[in-house]
Amino acid sequence: MAAVLSPLPCSSRALSLGSSLPRATPSFCISHGHSRRSGRQAVRRRSSAREIEEKKRFLGRGKGERSCHPHGGGRGESGRSRSSALRSPGSNKKDRDLVSDLKEQQVNDVVDLRDSTFLDAVVKVYCTHIAADYSLPWQKQRHYTSTGSAFMIGNKTLLTNAHCVEHDTQVKVKKRGDDTKYVAKVLTTGVECDIALLSVDSEEFWKGAKPLRFGPLPFLQDAVTVVGYPLGGDTISVTKGVVSRIEVTPYAHGAYDLLGIQIDAALNPGNSGGPAFNDKGECIGVAFQVYRSEEVENIGYVIPSSVVMHFVHDYRRNGKYTGFPSLGVLLQKLENPALRTCLKLPSHEGVLVRRVEPTSPAHGILKEGDVIVSFDGVKVGCEGTVRFRSSERIAFRCLISKKFSGDSAELGIIRDGSYMKVQTILQPRVHLVLANEVNDGYEDLENQQILKFNGTRIKNIGHLAHLIDTCKEKYLLFEFEENFLAVLDRERAFAASPSILRNYGIPSERSADLREPYVDIEDNQLPSEEIGGSPVSNLELEFEGLIWA
Repeated sequence: MAAVLSPLPCSSRALSLGSSLPRATPSFCISHGHSRRSGRQAVRRRSSAREIEEKKRFLGRGKGERSCHPHGGGRGESGRSRSSALRSPGSNKKDRDLVSDLKEQQVNDVVDLRDSTFLDAVVKVYCTHIAADYSLPWQKQRHYTSTGSAFMIGNKTLLTNAHCVEHDTQVKVKKRGDDTKYVAKVLTTGVECDIALLSVDSEEFWKGAKPLRFGPLPFLQDAVTVVGYPLGGDTISVTKGVVSRIEVTPYAHGAYDLLGIQIDAALNPGNSGGPAFNDKGECIGVAFQVYRSEEVENIGYVIPSSVVMHFVHDYRRNGKYTGFPSLGVLLQKLENPALRTCLKLPSHEGVLVRRVEPTSPAHGILKEGDVIVSFDGVKVGCEGTVRFRSSERIAFRCLISKKFSGDSAELGIIRDGSYMKVQTILQPRVHLVLANEVNDGYEDLENQQILKFNGTRIKNIGHLAHLIDTCKEKYLLFEFEENFLAVLDRERAFAASPSILRNYGIPSERSADLREPYVDIEDNQLPSEEIGGSPVSNLELEFEGLIWA
């Protein structure tokens, strides 16, 4: 029986066809074909039996909130030194205004969470959503409503899950024991980490407000209390459990891998965005998704405070969410002794570089065949893990996700049997479809190989640039694998290019080599049409020995 890892659904009271969902009826997890990537993409993609099974287990970015709604939404996309990148949350003065300094919250005795101070900081979120319709891009889908949870973190700011407020047209919040709903505004959302920040302008809402304090990452078997507004009633709900596991976890909403806390406390639709407390009254994270299967029970997940603080610092530093960086490389584990001997490795450490993404800053620095043995001085094991705390190990991608966009990283590598150190700049994954009116409806297009342009088979990226530059036709026709066709109005596309570059902070529309005169190649040198793109996340890799970092 395949299981499903899905964003913890917010409580929804409307079906896509307009009928009402009874308050006590739990929301259903939607299938992968109805995830945010849309049914169209599911039809286009080739999938092996293993890949299909994996996608049954892990929803890409499902829409738990709207329950039975048939379509997914669009992708809401998304330098410091090593020492500064790992500073404590209280190290910046402007961040102290947003999140209370952890040094001020040391408590020796167990805190009674029945104290209204903690419960009053948790609010109920009411959201009206209208998602884009990618089958009929000239219109929107029917609106639907949902409820979730949020909590106060200081500076008149609320924190909740991104999937609770995606495609929002109106967001309102209500405090515990209050009968007034206040209008809230979404400040920023992080799709990968499933976190959003809200603000409320009303001074009345903030009277007597006491923000929650964040605590450190818990240990296994530590007690945890989850507070929120799930289905089953209108008032606040409290459930208790323990920490079951801490590891890098697939985030269903953003199809991204980040550190996650597994707990056995009951989580239900509407708990999304609610805080999880330790026994000192510190918020250790945010409830956000559950693992559903007939074979398991009581497996819920919490976004740890370290991921939350990364999101908050990112927003405070840049005025917007810029994302979690990556190396942009495909790696292979080196557990096989013969493989390690063939690569002339002196120890059991390291992972093999199998591909470097062309748009990655590591391109030209790392090469296929390199073996990464350390990251910022931390040794990387042959299974792609690093030492974590005293006696634990964790995927080394966790070290990458602690960095910020523009940070540098030092990699220890073995190349052709020789050890060396290289420096690279970390940046978020490049999303090649940059949302604009001119490409409306194509935001979900990803991982697709372009085969033809205006009927001409593409030889390489230089050939494509040359064909576009010399095109005199009214429309630009891009034919992708699986027979998908994308059409852009040529004049509108060219006119929109400067604003797209400006809005997304792209310094140039192409690299220097693509500005050189195009030199044609022979047809027998054309690349194979079977060559695929880079994976969106580790969930799409068919072989467990491969790692995307």
